[in-house]
Amino acid sequence: QVQLVESGGGLVQPGGSLSLSCTASTNIFRANTMAWFRQAPGKQRELLATITSAGNTNYVDAVKGRFTISRDNAKNIVYLQMNSLKPEDTAVYYCNKWSWAIRRAGDYWGQGTQVTVSS
Repeated sequence: QVQLVESGGGLVQPGGSLSLSCTASTNIFRANTMAWFRQAPGKQRELLATITSAGNTNYVDAVKGRFTISRDNAKNIVYLQMNSLKPEDTAVYYCNKWSWAIRRAGDYWGQGTQVTVSS
């Protein structure tokens, strides 16, 4: 069974924080690099952060220093701690596996979780 379930989104004021979670089925999570993405209205989905099964992380410049990706390999959960949020962070956030070799995410996507940053 293929499953990705994101949660933790909501409405937050600029400068605030949110913590997102993504529970993945074992066939997606196991031994794979996992990643967080977001898609704002009218824009393409963009990669934000990745984490290997060993815990090595990468971030795009737009979120570096503000967002932290982590994972719990025993529970098949990947997290995204988001601090110092800005209005431009408003988007639907998704997780998925990621392949640096082919620079591509998995074909299956969950429903995502909406993050709105507004005063």
